[in-house]
Amino acid sequence: MVRQARAEITRDTVLAGAAHVFLRLGYANASLSEIISQSQVTKGALYFHFGSKEELARAVIDEGVRRLTTACRALDDGRIPALEAEIGVSYITVDLAITDPMVAAMFRLKHQIGDYRGTGENVMEGWAEYHTGLARRAIDEGDLEADLDPLTTGMLFLEVIVGAHMVAVATDSTKELSARMERLWHYLLPSLVPGRKLDYFREFAARRVLRYGA
Repeated sequence: MVRQARAEITRDTVLAGAAHVFLRLGYANASLSEIISQSQVTKGALYFHFGSKEELARAVIDEGVRRLTTACRALDDGRIPALEAEIGVSYITVDLAITDPMVAAMFRLKHQIGDYRGTGENVMEGWAEYHTGLARRAIDEGDLEADLDPLTTGMLFLEVIVGAHMVAVATDSTKELSARMERLWHYLLPSLVPGRKLDYFREFAARRVLRYGA
């Protein structure tokens, strides 16, 4: 048990070091020697857990997705309306993409590797299914217009969130992401929610900025 615990600690240490290196250098420029130096483990310890740079990168993607999923599930537990959950998830996603190196590295690696996968299914396809589910629930709950298509709306949610992050990274303006997300919701909501609910959801989105910072 002690040996297993130590092995898990070593694996987590390598993953953390790899996330920092991939985030700083990108997949193509990152080397295993740089990751070993960053992680402060031996070459043997790294190769005990990961057979190649690609295998290590895919493990970082898996861990980043796991952390993001866990954070979103803590908010979207089925007890709050789906549209409120969607808005909250949008802020959580862009916040972790800035503050958690593992999540940030996941966002960078999933397209640099070329197939948007960790060790399992396509990450984007899973996210599309999740946001489509929230859209469907929000329509059923009456917080989105009844004539909206759940798939189209869910994909719109995903495209807004991922797109906002990509633009912020590309323009070196990630500190403004929460404020930008509030602006996106401000202009997006009128086309999605019944008129009588617009003020409420705009205010709800604006309050999220106070939690995650402007």
